[in-house]
Amino acid sequence: MNKEKIYIFDTTLRDGAQTEGVDFTVSDKIKIAKNLNDLGVDYIEGGWPGANPTDTEYFNTPQKLDKSIFTAFGMTKKLGRSADNDPTLSPILNANTKAVCIVGKSWDFHVDVALGITKEENLINIKETAKYFIKNKREFIFDAEHFFDGYKSNPTYALDCLKQAYDEGAKWLVLCDTNGGTLPHEVGEIISKVSNSIPGKNLGIHAHNDTENAVSNSLTAILAGARQVQGTINGLGERCGNANLISIIPTLFLKKSFSEKFEVNIKEEKLTSLTDCSRMLDEILNRKSNKSLAYVGASAFSHKGGLHVSAVQKDPRTYEHIDPKLVGNHRNIIVSDQAGKSNILSRLEKYGIKIDSKDPKILKILEEVKDREFSGYSYDGADASFELLANRLLGKVPDYLNVESYSVTVEKSDKLNTNAEVVFLIDGKKIKCKGKGNGPVNALDNAIRENFSKVEKYYNFFSDLKLLDYKVRILNTGTEAITRVLIESTDKSGISWFTIGVSPNIIEASFRALIDSLDYKLFKEKAPANIKSNAK
Repeated sequence: MNKEKIYIFDTTLRDGAQTEGVDFTVSDKIKIAKNLNDLGVDYIEGGWPGANPTDTEYFNTPQKLDKSIFTAFGMTKKLGRSADNDPTLSPILNANTKAVCIVGKSWDFHVDVALGITKEENLINIKETAKYFIKNKREFIFDAEHFFDGYKSNPTYALDCLKQAYDEGAKWLVLCDTNGGTLPHEVGEIISKVSNSIPGKNLGIHAHNDTENAVSNSLTAILAGARQVQGTINGLGERCGNANLISIIPTLFLKKSFSEKFEVNIKEEKLTSLTDCSRMLDEILNRKSNKSLAYVGASAFSHKGGLHVSAVQKDPRTYEHIDPKLVGNHRNIIVSDQAGKSNILSRLEKYGIKIDSKDPKILKILEEVKDREFSGYSYDGADASFELLANRLLGKVPDYLNVESYSVTVEKSDKLNTNAEVVFLIDGKKIKCKGKGNGPVNALDNAIRENFSKVEKYYNFFSDLKLLDYKVRILNTGTEAITRVLIESTDKSGISWFTIGVSPNIIEASFRALIDSLDYKLFKEKAPANIKSNAK
């Protein structure tokens, strides 16, 4: 059976850039486009040439795209001007992209209120704009703005808007749920009716997520006949966002109702890059990844309840709809106050720790975890601290950094001065480490890191150590609030690890997490133990 082709159109760099708080640089756009091209999406909408300096500069930058069609965005010509003399169209044409995506009104209400022109004038603007770009040998994509609202209001006029572009040779007529208020059953019904007038092979869907249905609407549109789907990485976009391509793409591959009927130009082996692609965008935006994202989120294949874990260990299909490796993700067994023996055993297995399921030490670990979580610890995102805890309780972690004392002083005169001192007891010798910083935690960190050379025994192990991130969470209110600190560290391996500290004192919580990070580095490098003896 011949499968029908679905074309993927990414608008992260244009519609995604309209997200509150998002401001892409040219270099950001280049990096994102490279990732999308490597993934193999069919179209990359780069932005609106001439609309702002960033987009103008970006379109003036040579693009190295060998799999994706670089596409410029714009809107239909203005009333009273010919397309040849419209100042908004010329920069789009001069961008020299193979394809252009032009938005135009298809809702009579918007024509009347937003544009303030007659319905006939709007039809002429669509027609003349399409003719202009097709005459200049551009692949023409018409984004019918507010199409679904327009169709529900005046189906004849909404269709007429599409036909103006289609009759001039538009390759794609994209039906936009601009306000995001259309529901899946409405999308299916309307596209089925539209396809009686315009072939489905020329129809696309552009869905917004204001009812949390953008992905559902996009998939429904495909089943109803649309053959192009627009969206963004991670559902980035204005208000509640756009349809999330990182959810749509694996669904097309991995769900039989789609994979048996349709195919895409993306190579199946590229599915494993989806998780990295998703997190790449978050890194560029300098924001925390959404753990709950379908397929690629850190929690997408996390299991916390003991019954779930037990079943997953027998057969992952009991609580996983796909193998996480297919999309570049991994299974995560969470250890928490809700954990059972199955959780502990699974996590120990992950770390290569072999232990009999009847060993009483398992219950010891379990009880310790529950006690600690009651006091504020959370090992959901602190794998390194849990690994250390488990191995310590199993007697497998030697003493490393024996901290005899530490102190922090903060002085304010003409400027703020923060000093810290940490005293280690290593092989019976006291080693004093002093440092300064812009705050207590930074000063403590510097005191240790700037004096690694004094800790001769462990210096070589710490030479490539880097602190990547430091997060503080206040667990309750008031002056006696419990503070939880999470530290992310890495080394030359490129692998990062997370450690946690909890205390009513923010400095103590931070210091615990910091020392755990150092101890974990020594543990994984199989560093020699600290030899206990009397201080000299």
